[in-house]
Amino acid sequence: MALEITSIKNPRIKFLQSLEKSRDRKESQSFMIEGIREISLAQQSGYEFTAIYVCEAVYVPDAQYPIELTADDILHVTEDVFAHIAYRENSGGIIAVAKMKALLLDDIKPKSNGLYLILERVEKPGNMGAMLRTADAAGLDGVIICDQSTDFFNPNVVRSSVGCLFTVPVAAASNDEVLAWCHQGGIKLFAAALTAKKSCYEADFINSTAILMGSESEGLSTFWLKQADEQILIPMKGKIDSMNVSNAAAILLFEAIRQRSVK
Repeated sequence: MALEITSIKNPRIKFLQSLEKSRDRKESQSFMIEGIREISLAQQSGYEFTAIYVCEAVYVPDAQYPIELTADDILHVTEDVFAHIAYRENSGGIIAVAKMKALLLDDIKPKSNGLYLILERVEKPGNMGAMLRTADAAGLDGVIICDQSTDFFNPNVVRSSVGCLFTVPVAAASNDEVLAWCHQGGIKLFAAALTAKKSCYEADFINSTAILMGSESEGLSTFWLKQADEQILIPMKGKIDSMNVSNAAAILLFEAIRQRSVK
């Protein structure tokens, strides 16, 4: 019979919890994935698991999101231990530890008529995760972050993306590297900016396109405002002039999808 972990003081449990910290993730080159759907999508995307914590009293396989469990990876835990390590109430009784991947810009090949989301200095992991979820829904060809220190494997990114971190091509690089990549691929750059004069509904997103979004507090830097082919905005009729960056990204991306569907 497989060994069952019954104490939250077990070294493996302590290691798992340490992965909430960026320093410990970088040091071990490992991160935590919680939930059946998320683990299934990561496995389908080729992520290597080093441990899978299963609470048999809770875990029920999902045919829509299959997970291949091997004896070497599985660590059984009691309900009390699982309740202690689970962040969400509906984790499905399973948590995995996976090895990080190097998410490099060179691994995303520009496509003719591609559609991309380029993000600069997005501050909140929850917003990044939400935009990855939108990117999956829109079938984007890539999401690129202009910050080489971006921690894609922050637990809040993984959780809020509901596994879409593993379904969309993602990469991080410097502004200059991303700009060169876009020029090489013939990608037209549309910068979302409150100072823009052109409505997003007047822009032409039919050809290869990248939507540029900036930080929640400051928007895009001067670098991208100058380098963009066009600056665009979302017309608003309320008393404030901005909205959550993930909501704004969804509106712009699905306007591009709409245009392409009626071409």
